[in-house]
Amino acid sequence: MTEAGSDGGWIGAFLEALQAERGASAHTLDAYARDLRDLTEHLAGRGRSLATASRVDIEAYLASLEALGRAPATRARRLTAIRRLYLFVLEEGWREDSPAARIVQATPHRAAPDVLGVDQVAQLLETARAEAATRLRGHRLHAIVELLYSCGFRVSELVSLPVAAARGDPRMLHVKGKGGRQRLVPIGGLARAALAEWLAVRDEAPGAAGPWLFPAIRGAAHLSRVTVWQQLQALAVRAGIDPKGLSPHGLRHAFATHLLQNGADLRAIQEMLGHADLSTTEIYTHVLDDRLRALVAEHHPLANG
Repeated sequence: MTEAGSDGGWIGAFLEALQAERGASAHTLDAYARDLRDLTEHLAGRGRSLATASRVDIEAYLASLEALGRAPATRARRLTAIRRLYLFVLEEGWREDSPAARIVQATPHRAAPDVLGVDQVAQLLETARAEAATRLRGHRLHAIVELLYSCGFRVSELVSLPVAAARGDPRMLHVKGKGGRQRLVPIGGLARAALAEWLAVRDEAPGAAGPWLFPAIRGAAHLSRVTVWQQLQALAVRAGIDPKGLSPHGLRHAFATHLLQNGADLRAIQEMLGHADLSTTEIYTHVLDDRLRALVAEHHPLANG
């Protein structure tokens, strides 16, 4: 093959297209590059390349991953990367077929996340609210906890919010999520109140001229994700909640689960979470099973017969 048609050339062109057309993050691009390089090394060992690989070659590669003890989720992710690469190759006209098109692999089961109960979240919020009146960091942490639970933000989305987005008592916050996807998320009344209180305190604090809604206490950067996690852990202890399993992402899970438990539409939750695929949001549907079982037990005339 010529350099333009080499394995490295195909992968490089594919990654460039992902970045340009889909706004893929550096992390996503690195993951695709690693997965596809692993495939090409396997193919080279069989005297094959991306241009000459057959379905048998791809299946042999997936079987080798299983033999090495790679998790089902890892194997599924590799197959997805291979399919997307060959879809790009077909669109470019470099091959007339995809050796991965008809390969079927079992979708790995995604366990439902452990979720804080409503009472636990209320206890956490009550503790944060009580501490907000005592110190600058208390106001900041209170606003962070309220927003994580009220809006279902990823912690990276929250800490990188510009302060301009929160001015004027907004009912919606504009956030930039994974892959550069943008969305509007509604804010609950308690979260808006906590946000207003934090803004008033923030604007009088040193460093208030910075661009971030949640600036670090020192320096020009925004608050780090690690700092938020550490402060949530400490807050949980003060609230009498087991800090194990409590994280910013845990509050995101609680946001989605509690909405679904109370009748929210799954697609609306998908939009608020910023999931590109509804299947990602469907991990929360385990709560529907419990609710439906309770409805049958309570209302079906023969359920307890």
